Amino acid sequence: MTADSSIAAPGTDYAATASEAYRAALKVIESVEPRIAEATRQELADQRDSLKLIASENYASPAVLLTMGTWFSDKYAEGTVGHRFYAACQNVDTVEALAAEHARELFGAPYAYAQPHSGIDANLVAFWAILATRVEAPGLAELGAKHVNDLSEADWEALRAKLGNQRLLGMSLDTGGHLTHGFRPNISGKMFHQRSYGTDAQTGLIDYDAVRAAAKEFKPLILVAGYSAYPRRVNFAKMREIADEVGATLMVDMAHFAGLVAGKVFTGDEDPVPHAHVTTTTTHKSLRGPRGGLVLATEEYAPAVDKGCPMVLGGPLSHVMAAKAVALAEARQPAFREYAQAVADNAQSLAEGFTSRGARLVTGGTDNHLVLLDVTSFGLTGRQAESALLDAGVVTNRNAIPADPNGAWYTSGIRFGTPALTTRGFGAAEFDKVAELVVEVLSNTQAEGTSKAKYATADGVAARVHAASSEMLAANPLYPGLTLS
Repeated sequence: MTADSSIAAPGTDYAATASEAYRAALKVIESVEPRIAEATRQELADQRDSLKLIASENYASPAVLLTMGTWFSDKYAEGTVGHRFYAACQNVDTVEALAAEHARELFGAPYAYAQPHSGIDANLVAFWAILATRVEAPGLAELGAKHVNDLSEADWEALRAKLGNQRLLGMSLDTGGHLTHGFRPNISGKMFHQRSYGTDAQTGLIDYDAVRAAAKEFKPLILVAGYSAYPRRVNFAKMREIADEVGATLMVDMAHFAGLVAGKVFTGDEDPVPHAHVTTTTTHKSLRGPRGGLVLATEEYAPAVDKGCPMVLGGPLSHVMAAKAVALAEARQPAFREYAQAVADNAQSLAEGFTSRGARLVTGGTDNHLVLLDVTSFGLTGRQAESALLDAGVVTNRNAIPADPNGAWYTSGIRFGTPALTTRGFGAAEFDKVAELVVEVLSNTQAEGTSKAKYATADGVAARVHAASSEMLAANPLYPGLTLS
């Protein structure tokens, strides 16, 4: 499968049409600020010549990208479909309604909200919608009138008190959770009293009995499931059972694996949408759309979610909602299911490529789209490994591992994801080769002294790996046939 086969419009010269569109667009941009046009050209060149293995990145289709560059960007459209605070929003209504329709049909959700600008915004909408639905908290207006940056810790204490000191239980950061799941540096950690559940110390897997015990002891209003660096599937039916037992709302953040849900790789108990009260996601990552967010919800929570603007959001980005509609329409095509299955299969191949070469993986493998490599066996920190790989043209990101001795900045892990290179057409053989190249770099890299950042890679290794990766990339071109000159 090539990237073009899953995004091209049948019966048209898709690449030639896209090339013409981009050349014209860059010519217009160049007439105003040529440095931006040049940076845009260079970004495409750089992405074409790098092994993009960041699990949260992908490549959107030309149709999705071009949809964002329209006059929908010029519209203010606060409110909801048919109920706007600005005039002349009938076309925005069409766009938002289509995006929501495609999301409902794709995920089998009763309700969909397409306005969130990002995954963090989607989570904030969800949190406040749950609070608004379940908690009576009079007297919030005076606090809500303050800008969030002006709220003191005393203000936050007062706010939490007015909300009934509500509690949130989510996955810990070092075992794969996300900053927006109740951690103090994020606003979610200021809204709630938060506690974390982790994974089994031996297997690295979620221990549902331990989650149940923590929920019964802590009694959260919200139980958050979902992850950004957990390389396994989650049984959402069990998570719903736990939530019901303690009277909690189950909120699932599927930002990372939404493409596997949309592509029916995750079904039954592993599909969060039938089990969660509220489900949030980004529309990029494995879903392969524009940067943005979605909220899916049951009918009970729909009225509060629908007030995301102005409750949490500013005016919706109509041009991005239009791009969401196009991407979601693409994801409803049979080719997207083939793509999603290939993402999961390729992650297996990558994991097997690592383990066959003696590398150590968190949980010992994967059954989703990502692989988490423990680089301590190479004598490196995550930061050193990330930098050494980047020198060789391999783009990754460092990531904490359970009980990480190096903390969240330097880390002890590297997170790999297969969505982007799968879009380019990489298969099992290529991902095995990727594992070989990664191990070659890390095996020939050493820490310098006691520094957690400085490193030295043996002469010639980076150049050799970059050349090998370029050969694979040339055989699987990004946006095949698209030319800017």
